[in-house]
Amino acid sequence: MFAVVRTGGKQYRVAAGDKIAVEKLAGEAGETITLGDVLLAGKDGEIADAANVTVSAEIIAQAKSEKVVVFKKRRRHNYRRKNGHRQQMTLLRIVSVG
Repeated sequence: MFAVVRTGGKQYRVAAGDKIAVEKLAGEAGETITLGDVLLAGKDGEIADAANVTVSAEIIAQAKSEKVVVFKKRRRHNYRRKNGHRQQMTLLRIVSVG
């Protein structure tokens, strides 16, 4: 069985056993959380009622994603700014869907 869940402003298609990286969620490694915003559910090409489906996940780790370099430049004005950013993220293992 699979489900489409929304967390952190993004949508993810998940099934039991999947590992996903989402925007930072509260909790420590080893805790189990429930992803509540289920948009769609199905099994073998059949669409199921998403209101009755719950998705539970285990937090693997709290980590940082890849670094994004922000570089600003204005031509002929001797203006350059270099900055970096690493977004906080949570690694999840989907325990069960249904």
